[in-house]
Amino acid sequence: MSRPLIYGEVPPGLVEIPAGSLQISPLVPGSPILDGLAPETYAGLLMRAPANTLERRHEIGLALRALKPGAPVIVLAAKDKGGTRLAKELTGFGLCVSDTPKRHHRICEGTRPDHVVGLDEALAEGGMRHHAGLGFFSQPGLFSWDRVDAGTSALLSVLPTDLAGKVGDFGCGYGLLSKAVLKSPNVKSVTGYDIDRRALAAAHLTITDPRFATVWTDVAAHGAGQSDFDVIVMNPPFHRAGVEDQGLGIAMIEAAANALMRGGCLWLTANRHLPYEAVLQKRFSTGQLIVESDGFKVYRAQK
Repeated sequence: MSRPLIYGEVPPGLVEIPAGSLQISPLVPGSPILDGLAPETYAGLLMRAPANTLERRHEIGLALRALKPGAPVIVLAAKDKGGTRLAKELTGFGLCVSDTPKRHHRICEGTRPDHVVGLDEALAEGGMRHHAGLGFFSQPGLFSWDRVDAGTSALLSVLPTDLAGKVGDFGCGYGLLSKAVLKSPNVKSVTGYDIDRRALAAAHLTITDPRFATVWTDVAAHGAGQSDFDVIVMNPPFHRAGVEDQGLGIAMIEAAANALMRGGCLWLTANRHLPYEAVLQKRFSTGQLIVESDGFKVYRAQK
């Protein structure tokens, strides 16, 4: 008997979660690869849809492709994060849907049609692509997916070109910092950590250096699982599910302190308003503000 699918963390009390659901979100480490699921196989879908329009249509399209015709579909999103557009988008895929408001969300219900309309277009628009002029692969929904963000640029402008030893890249995204670090011949290895499987897939397309490896994990929650890095670089996120969460960056700094060997260095870029100085002072023997520009600060801290 085929299982129903669930995508993302559904807020409690909005809808009933089907028993035996298979989690398919790329933000849940260990979940199966959505675009690798067998077509027309699964018994239903409950999805908390992403906020980015191209990403949302791409992920809905992949999930619909995996469902049996006639399978029940429930897709929900906060009103200010794409919820008001859900019914129109699902109708565009060929579904007949009901649209129910509940607790600042929109909940759309329908069934998977025999033929999913516009599937190829949605998958192409939201899929992986190469940004030749910028030198990386990415896809909609990843952080700063179509540009180099100002924080990363600030760190790249001062990051030493002669780093050496074993390097970690916490929250590596599609690999810009790792790619820069690997320009040094003295670097033995770079391990990128990220909670988003798609970011790691993009990083492996961006970087072909055999010294590069990745780990799919929530490093803020679970750490790196090792404590022998010579250097860690990071541009930590400070939003969770679209809401600012300063504790996320603090947890990643704590994880970096635990993962560095004594004398190892953390290179950190952060938005100017984020209060990371206290945790840097607590967990590192020395710390230095290297540069402040375009609303960002870059720190070097030594364990």
